[in-house]
Amino acid sequence: MRVAIFIDGSNLYFKLKSLEIKNLLSFHYRGMANLVAQKREIVGVTYYVGVVRAKLDDEYAQKLRFSQIRLFNHLSSKAQNIVVKKGYLMRVAGEKVHEKGVDVQIATDMLIGAYENLYDVAIVVSSDTDLIPAIQKITHLEKKVEYIGFSHQPSYGVMKHVSESRLLNLIDLEPFIVRV
Repeated sequence: MRVAIFIDGSNLYFKLKSLEIKNLLSFHYRGMANLVAQKREIVGVTYYVGVVRAKLDDEYAQKLRFSQIRLFNHLSSKAQNIVVKKGYLMRVAGEKVHEKGVDVQIATDMLIGAYENLYDVAIVVSSDTDLIPAIQKITHLEKKVEYIGFSHQPSYGVMKHVSESRLLNLIDLEPFIVRV
């Protein structure tokens, strides 16, 4: 069975942070992908995220941008072999930042993959309910959609619409955490 894994990077980042997992620039994302694939053939792993933009005089934003570039390099390394697709971040109402374009990219790639028969199972690592219409269409096309969430913050909304759900916890993720 062929699986394609779609990772909402921002969603995953905040879930891992809430588990107090440090050093996410060294986290073994490919290992986590292998875990959720459960020995099935992985045809692709894609990580979607909004890109940090920073003015030259904004030290904090420059630091975030540099860390994100390091993350992109880590994800696209031979060891991880993960495709990175970028949306953008938009400042709204003063200081609040919203990610734009990422959910649409995930939904579009999932739908294209289903219509073009690129996978048998879409594995979605995202708790974003904005993906539900795409998930519903994909299941209507007789493809399976699996939700990977986290036991401390599951998305019951997404869980109602998928073929299968798996909730990870810190013990599941321990093998992929690099201690420094």
